[in-house]
Amino acid sequence: MQEYISKQVQILRPAEQIYTVISRFDHLTPALAGRVDEWQATEDTCSFKVKGFQVKLRMEERIEPKHVKITGDGVPMDFAFWVQLHKVDETDTRLRLVLHAELNMMMKMLIGSKLQQALDQIADGIAGAMR
Repeated sequence: MQEYISKQVQILRPAEQIYTVISRFDHLTPALAGRVDEWQATEDTCSFKVKGFQVKLRMEERIEPKHVKITGDGVPMDFAFWVQLHKVDETDTRLRLVLHAELNMMMKMLIGSKLQQALDQIADGIAGAMR
């Protein structure tokens, strides 16, 4: 299983406040509903289409206010996606994303570097949305 780690981004908000948003898929609806097709979310699951491909995600684990672990459900590759929060002080939190994905050699060559870039972009996007 390959591991991809985003850059660490700073969010000038309490970790508890960030955790409240990222720990429930339905809290992400305002930010994502217009950006992906067929967005549907509950507290624990979400589904959407990207480039015609159906994606289903499930909250696997939550440790407040430190991290959430998200897994794919019915997706062609096995993966776990972690959103990690590190509380520096009351209004300074560092966020990092970690993706563990089971990729065959061909997929690793095709999308490995793109996954790294995507994680960095998502981290930046989360930080920007929390400002």
